[in-house]
Amino acid sequence: MTADRADRIRRGRISPLIDAPGDIAALSRDLAAQRMTDGLPVIPPTERRVAEMLAHTDRDPLEVIGILPPRQGEATVHAIAVNAVMAGLEPRLFPILLSAWDAITDVTFNIASINSTTHPCGVFLLVNGPLAREAGIENGPGCFGPGFPANATLGRAIRLVQLNVAGAWPGTGDRATHGSPAKFAFCAAELEDAPINPWGPYHVRKGFDADVSTVTVFGGEGPHNIQEHGSNTAEGILLTIAGSMGQAGSNNLFRGGEPLLILGPEHAFTIAADGIGIADIQRFVYERATYPSSKLDPWFRDAYRLRLAAGREAEADDPATDFRTIQRPEDLHVMVAGGPGKHSAWVSTFGDQTVPITRVIAGADGTPLRSLPA
Repeated sequence: MTADRADRIRRGRISPLIDAPGDIAALSRDLAAQRMTDGLPVIPPTERRVAEMLAHTDRDPLEVIGILPPRQGEATVHAIAVNAVMAGLEPRLFPILLSAWDAITDVTFNIASINSTTHPCGVFLLVNGPLAREAGIENGPGCFGPGFPANATLGRAIRLVQLNVAGAWPGTGDRATHGSPAKFAFCAAELEDAPINPWGPYHVRKGFDADVSTVTVFGGEGPHNIQEHGSNTAEGILLTIAGSMGQAGSNNLFRGGEPLLILGPEHAFTIAADGIGIADIQRFVYERATYPSSKLDPWFRDAYRLRLAAGREAEADDPATDFRTIQRPEDLHVMVAGGPGKHSAWVSTFGDQTVPITRVIAGADGTPLRSLPA
């Protein structure tokens, strides 16, 4: 090890690497005992493997993408590369991971609270555009896993950075009461093409060109399934969706925020066939995803009133009030993904403590990437 590298390791600017061991299983157990993995086996982050990862970006390895609480660790490009290797990420996907961290470190995403709350929220990574298809990120049957390397390793690499750089360890930095399987890996792409997606890609509806690729991060729980096999109309399906989202225990009912609705393609087709657009879906769910205050304990209503955003106190004071899961129609985000079957899902978020952030997948100079590095 050179003196310069040793100095940079001491200052936390780059992560120490290891020689390739003879027994990877033993190494994985040892790293887990040192609280350096998510508990699953890892790929050893050797000099060669990390260099190969870094070769797939033009960003400076010592660039600090963000300072990550609770440890206040420096998320350098190099540190992210080390964790990407451990996660098993294919090196050509590294630019997608870096852009995800550009989004995660946006102050309004609030990774500080996401890392330390008792709420079981993780980071859901949605990838849109041509690079999602080029990367092989699954958007169809079983898209939330298991079985898809790009989805699994991108999501896992995000979590390993949270563990090793941010120090978000269960019971110490991460105070989640139960945690969640979504904290291991939570990543998918969207079904973007008509007629399967009748409303166009999520990122295009957010104002980006179709040939630009983006990442969007949501601070939320794992997907809550919504089965609806009985209705053959848009109204019927949307009534079930709204009923599913109007649950008493969600942070969104308690604290507002911007939840995500993932429509399965069969539900999307039926809804669109009745002439219903995205704005109509948002308005319908906004009006009907509610829970009666009268069904809640008065102590809870008092706590709710004290923590409500200004202007909403009357909701808790009146037992006849229906609490809303969504405070404005536009706060509901909608995408299309999944395979055959009359199922949709929704992601309950960390309430008003986080907002989804979208970033273009770009190089060091901010120019959108049109293809992944060879």
